[in-house]
Amino acid sequence: MSKQNKEYYGKTMQLIEQLGQAIPKTMGTYNRLHRVVTEDGALSFKVKELMALGIAITVRCDGCIAYHVQQSLSAEATYEEIVETIGVAIMMGGGPSIMYGCEALAALEQINAFEAKE
Repeated sequence: MSKQNKEYYGKTMQLIEQLGQAIPKTMGTYNRLHRVVTEDGALSFKVKELMALGIAITVRCDGCIAYHVQQSLSAEATYEEIVETIGVAIMMGGGPSIMYGCEALAALEQINAFEAKE
């Protein structure tokens, strides 16, 4: 992850933690939902993260894109799988999803470039 993406991701996670302190029941419930929904079942964690990334692109959520690119890579999604996910999101979301698909690709490229240096 590039320094810029690491800082953005880190700041976002810090803000989510602060929100959890402000509304612990709501965030605790959401976190439990997230854990249960993303557990391996008929669909793997990786497939679910790729689905979440596609949705993040179509709803145009920068923070969601950064998070789900990182989670997809953590789930061992390949570059090709993530790029195909971007393609599906573009099909479903049209022109605006192209722009946010570019954001997802940039995040993926930055993460790969950073990890290659480590």
